[in-house]
Amino acid sequence: QVQLIESGGGLVQAGGSLRLSCAASGRTFSSRAMGWFRQASGKEREFVAGIAWSNGPTNYADSVKGRFTISRDNAKNTVYLQMNSLKPDDTAVYFCARHRRAWTTTDLTEYDYWGQGTQVTVSS
Repeated sequence: QVQLIESGGGLVQAGGSLRLSCAASGRTFSSRAMGWFRQASGKEREFVAGIAWSNGPTNYADSVKGRFTISRDNAKNTVYLQMNSLKPDDTAVYFCARHRRAWTTTDLTEYDYWGQGTQVTVSS
C-alpha cells in the first residue's frame, strides 16, 4: 500500500511563494514518475507538473511554466513543488500523485495513488 501525504499549503498574497511537499511511503517511489495536480472550486482536476523517476526530465502546464518548479529527493521519498510569483488563479487544492510508470504524463488516469490534497489560497 502506498500513502502520499502533502503539506505546505496555506494562505499567501499574490506575488508570494510557497513550497509544497509530498511524502510517500512504499519501496517503489524511486522507480515511478510523480506529479502534482490541482483542483479549483467548481473545476476539474488539472495537471500542474510532473517529474520522471530519476529527478528529471520534468514537464509543466503552460499556466505555471517559469513560476513553478518540481523536484524530488528519492532518498527521502519526497517530491516538492516550489511555487513562485503566485497569482489568485493558482488558488486550488493541490494533490500529488504517483504515476504507473517511470515517465511522467499529463493524463490523470495514468496515476494510481493520490494524496488527500493541501489547500493553497492566493489573495489579491
